[in-house]
Amino acid sequence: MLRKFAAWALILAWGLALPGAAGAADGLIQARSFQADARTATQRRVPILVLFSSPSCPYCERVKSEYLMPMHKDPAYRSRVIIREVTIDSTTPLTGFDGKATTEGAFAAAHKVFMVPTVMVFDTRGAAASEAIGGLLIPDFYFGYLEGAIDEGGRKVRGK
Repeated sequence: MLRKFAAWALILAWGLALPGAAGAADGLIQARSFQADARTATQRRVPILVLFSSPSCPYCERVKSEYLMPMHKDPAYRSRVIIREVTIDSTTPLTGFDGKATTEGAFAAAHKVFMVPTVMVFDTRGAAASEAIGGLLIPDFYFGYLEGAIDEGGRKVRGK
């Protein structure tokens, strides 16, 4: 019995130590091309929600794990919104809504995002489709803030 327990503990420890094994499937999709995302959003008639974050921000991790990841994994939300993440201080290349090359940090600065976490909802042309949600605000109501922004963005995308 002790051998079985030790074997399972070793297997579990080895699995947790694999680099990126679980993390890749558990993270939000990092923005790479808003032009491509806008084409998809146009076809699906949905807005694009962007989380502006920073790796050193504990509130960003909380917004991701408690709110956005559950939405991202829920099939009902996939038919309502496209969710992407932008790291505000990153020099990672990114294609903007206009098709021009930029970086994640420059995209954030162009949208005047300097505080994290900030959530913005965009229409299919890259215009703000709701008020930005800056900070974590009141955690008990945060889901409602996100819902409201997604609903407003959806109405603007569908022209209602």
